[in-house]
Amino acid sequence: MKILFTFYVPSGGVETLNRLRCEALKGIGIEGHLLYLEPGSGLQNVSNIPVYISPTDDELCALLKSNQFDAVITTSDHLMPLRLRKQGYRGPILFEAQGLGTRVQAEQAFREASPILLEYCQGVLMPPTPHLVELVSTICPALPRYIFPNVLDTHTFSYRPLTIPEKPVIAWIGRLEENKNWRLFLHIAHSLILIRPQLMFWIFLDDRLSSEEVLNSFWQLVHSRGLFDHVRIYPNAPHSDMPKYLSLVGDSGGFLLSTSYLEGFGYAVAEAIACRCPVLSTDSDGVRFFIRHNKTGKFFDMGDVSGAVKQALELMDDQKLREDIRANGRQYISGLMSPGQYAANFHNMLLSIKKNI
Repeated sequence: MKILFTFYVPSGGVETLNRLRCEALKGIGIEGHLLYLEPGSGLQNVSNIPVYISPTDDELCALLKSNQFDAVITTSDHLMPLRLRKQGYRGPILFEAQGLGTRVQAEQAFREASPILLEYCQGVLMPPTPHLVELVSTICPALPRYIFPNVLDTHTFSYRPLTIPEKPVIAWIGRLEENKNWRLFLHIAHSLILIRPQLMFWIFLDDRLSSEEVLNSFWQLVHSRGLFDHVRIYPNAPHSDMPKYLSLVGDSGGFLLSTSYLEGFGYAVAEAIACRCPVLSTDSDGVRFFIRHNKTGKFFDMGDVSGAVKQALELMDDQKLREDIRANGRQYISGLMSPGQYAANFHNMLLSIKKNI
C-alpha cells in the first residue's frame, strides 16, 4: 500500500509530521511518499523516503500513474485536490488541517476551501485541536472527520544528558511570522534580562522563510532591547540535533518559551517536554494537548509580559515545581503519540474511507 503526503515546503511541524508518520506506517506495510511544492531546509532531515519537489503537471500525472497511490493526504493546500483530479487521480483524497495560522486565517482558509473539499475530498484529517474541530464541523459538516494526535517517537527523540551550559538558557523555536509572535518573545526576553542579566536566549528558526524586511525588523528589535549579546541564532538546525539542544536548555535551568497566537498542534512544545525541557507557553489551543498548568508545563496570558516574567521566574527558581514538571511532562507525553498508536489510527481511518466510498 502507498500513501502520498503533500505540503507546500519541507519545514517546521508538518515536515516533522510527514517524516515521522512515514516511518511509523512502514511498520504496518504502508509506504509513504512526500511531495512538496517548493524545496526547503527540512530536506536535510529526510532519508529513505521518496520525495518529489515542485513537479510540473506532466510530472505529477506520471507520478500518479506509476505509483497508483491508495490515498493522498494533502496538508493545508486546498487547491491540491483539484490539481490531483485534473491529472487523473481517482483514489481517495483527504484534506489535512495543520499549520493554518491564526483563527482568522484558519477560518478564511476553510471557507475558501469548502467548495473544493466538498467536491473532491473524502474527508478531513486533523489533530484533536478544538478550534480546528469546530471550524471543520461548522463549515464542512458533510465531510467525514478523522481526529487523532500526530506522532512523536519519544524513544528516539528524548532526553540526553550532556555537559550543562554555564548560563541558564531560554529557547524559542519558530518562523519569523505573525502567528509565532516573535516580537512578544523579544519583549519578554528584554524584561527577563533586566532581572537576570546572565540569561542566554537560543533562537531556532528557518531564516529561508523570512523576508529581508522581517529579518531586519527582528534584528532592529534585538538591538533596541539590548539583547544582542544574549542571543544565539541557530538557523535551520537539523532535526536530529534538537534533542541535544532541548536537553541542554532543560539542564541549564532554563525552558522553552512559546509565544504563538494559535497552534494547530505545536510540535516544538511536545518535543521539548519529551526532552525534559520545561515549557512556558501562551494558551494557543493546540498545546493544551500536552500542557497542564503547573503539572506538565506552564501557561501565561497572551500579551501579558509581566505575567510571563512572573511565571518564568517561578519555573526557574522553584526547584521542586520545576523537577515535577520535567518528570510529569516526560511521562505524560510518552503515552500520547506513539508511532504504533498513530499507525493503528491511520489504518482504521483508511478502512473507514473504503467503507464510505
